[in-house]
Amino acid sequence: MTAVALFELILTLLGAALCLSVAAGRLGFPPAAALVIGGMALAVAPGLPAFDLDPDLILVLFLPPLLLESAYATVWRDFRAWLGPIVSLSFGAVAFTTLVVGLCARAAMPSLPWAACFALGAIVSPPDAVAAKAVLARVALPRRLVTVLEGESLVNDASGLMLYRFAVAAALTGSFSVFASAASLAWLAAAGVALGLALGSCVNAAIRWFDEANAATVLSFLAAYVAYIAAERVHASGVLAVVACGLMIGGREHETFDAHVRRHATAVWTFVAFVLEALVFVLIGLALRGVLARMGGSLDAFEAALPLALVVIAACVVARLFWLYMAVYLPLLMLRKTHAPRPRAVVPLIVGWAGMRGVVTLAAALALPTDFPGHDPILVASFAVILFTVLVQGTTLGPLIRAFRLDPPGEPSDGQLDEPMARVVMNQAGLAALEGMSDEGSDLARHTRLLEEYRHRVRATTRVRDERGAVDAERAAHFAAALAAVRAGRDALIALHRENRIHASVLRTLEIELDQEQIRLEHLDGRTKTND
Repeated sequence: MTAVALFELILTLLGAALCLSVAAGRLGFPPAAALVIGGMALAVAPGLPAFDLDPDLILVLFLPPLLLESAYATVWRDFRAWLGPIVSLSFGAVAFTTLVVGLCARAAMPSLPWAACFALGAIVSPPDAVAAKAVLARVALPRRLVTVLEGESLVNDASGLMLYRFAVAAALTGSFSVFASAASLAWLAAAGVALGLALGSCVNAAIRWFDEANAATVLSFLAAYVAYIAAERVHASGVLAVVACGLMIGGREHETFDAHVRRHATAVWTFVAFVLEALVFVLIGLALRGVLARMGGSLDAFEAALPLALVVIAACVVARLFWLYMAVYLPLLMLRKTHAPRPRAVVPLIVGWAGMRGVVTLAAALALPTDFPGHDPILVASFAVILFTVLVQGTTLGPLIRAFRLDPPGEPSDGQLDEPMARVVMNQAGLAALEGMSDEGSDLARHTRLLEEYRHRVRATTRVRDERGAVDAERAAHFAAALAAVRAGRDALIALHRENRIHASVLRTLEIELDQEQIRLEHLDGRTKTND
């Protein structure tokens, strides 16, 4: 394929991803599932040029920015509070699933070597960060469950890829050393985290010196790729390096980023994440073309591998659910905590059902050498697990959550203020600062409207805090009137431009102000659009 043809194919995939995302949103269908189905349709479409997915390129191109974006948005305090369940899922559940899948694969296909069976288990064991984010963005879960699932998805790719490396090496060399593997595992984790924290600290220090939002945003992208590539070069975990770097940057962004950099970076990262996620899922579906090509296009090979694929799918689902229920309820039984609060039995079911596989599983399966024992059956089984988890679990997770009516998300923890309470404190602090400047004899007395505006904010937010239900209708009417005024101003401005009474530069400047005012009003009114 020529460079021009490749560029045209990428544009085609972007167009297809855009259409599928819009259609899925209109139909209420999970975009991830729609994109995978669309990619599969493209895979069998006649006339499409041959396209071979390079697994190493997939990982280095897509994984670092998407991991950094997710880690950046992770609340470190919540992540640390739920570190136990996150580690249990990221390492315990992944290792247990690898073991169970390996045993079941050996039982289903005795001709497959043990090392190859466990390599298959390592390929399909880690749920994917991209798939988890895409699905969780469209469902309403309690904050603690979202923290656990997102935290797990950030770390478990590292544990899965570590086990994958050991299993593949054992299958190709015929030898396995427990001590050497343990030492390698310790180096992979420790060096990756240390490198990521160091790079994140350097980025935080450097961003303070950037006045240009574009430069700061580019630096954040470079941080993702540098962390991943540098860690892989020293044989450490690139995944853990990127996650540590993202947590370090995100934990300090309120201190290091000014308003312009934060707004610009958020807009750019939101756009890039949407494009990359859409392409990832289309490429997952399009990988069917490569799977067919690698197996000679014969359906006999698929039929031969179908029993193994079904067994592996069942093993993945059952092993994860079993681990979750044991991790939740076994300590309570062993410690005889009869009066301890017990989580609802549906909670492990929801967390277990949310374990979608994606780009990491695909890349690991495609990276297997062609002479690897059981190459074709492993490839088919891995692809089947991805399809089942994205198309079946991804589409049924939302209805499952709604059916069991879990607690609403976003409830504040004990001792924490909710948004109306915090808004009162914020406005009171602003008013106190203004009144203090006035007492010091500054010329603030000329700006009585500014003082009155802040006094009005304090009165309004205090009333919202104290009389939340009573002021809902009045509040809605207020914001509806304010938004109507913004729309009228925009219409008048556009009319002036059409009549050639103002220059386009004036239109753009004033329209930015109207946009900011509209966004502020919609945010306060609760109409802010989310990118799902």
